[in-house]
Amino acid sequence: MIADWPVKDVRGVTLASDPARDSCFYIAHTDVEMQDWPGNSPESLRERLHRHMNNELGAIEIAAQCLVDFPNTDWDLKMQLARQCSDESRHAAVLYRRLRELGGYKGEFHIANFEWGVTTLINSLAGRLAVQNRTFEAGLIDLLGSLRTLWLESGDALTASILDGILADEIVHVRFANRWLKRTTEVNPAILLSVAQAVRFLARVNEQLSPSIGDKNAAGITITAARLQAPAVNVNDRLEAEFTQDEVLEVLKQAGFRSILPDAFKERTDVR
Repeated sequence: MIADWPVKDVRGVTLASDPARDSCFYIAHTDVEMQDWPGNSPESLRERLHRHMNNELGAIEIAAQCLVDFPNTDWDLKMQLARQCSDESRHAAVLYRRLRELGGYKGEFHIANFEWGVTTLINSLAGRLAVQNRTFEAGLIDLLGSLRTLWLESGDALTASILDGILADEIVHVRFANRWLKRTTEVNPAILLSVAQAVRFLARVNEQLSPSIGDKNAAGITITAARLQAPAVNVNDRLEAEFTQDEVLEVLKQAGFRSILPDAFKERTDVR
């Protein structure tokens, strides 16, 4: 844990205190405190944009905090993190603009800062990159692949195109973390211990704070097994981000193989 970092308690779990937000925002601390409507209603679509906008703000803050907390890292990684801050800033701005174009406004829906709460309590740069870039942002690669279809089905090709642009940047963010972690752990395998500790910490937090089937969220919607299901694995873009085939296969296994495998996997006899 970073020394003297302010923390909060959420259901017995210690997380970093929330970053500063305008007073118009209601900050949720768990998924059930978020508003999440099913389907493609205008309200549901605006909430998705609003949530994504705040998540991009959090990604800026996490990358910037890495630069502050680990000033002695190599120059190339510093530049990658700085570029990530720039990318995420652009993402937040374009999502906010699109939200307003669709009749939404800042603070219309609840926000949560879960990724910040977890990542900034990890006291190694390798651990932070493993959790933020290799886990949270890799999950965003999967989500954006699914959301593109949702927005097209709702008749909004413009927002789908915006998300395609964001996806291209997120692939880069995951890829530079994958490259740096691989290069660094090859030189010093002991760093893998800090990565494992970070991943275990995230797993414990998820176990404690994940919603349960039957809970009702802040929109009054009952949480079902289908709503807890992760988005389909975006295989091709994970490979583009330089996850190995074995790593992607493991994600597919965890997801129940809810994705059509690309040609790169067709000759692997261990896929069932």
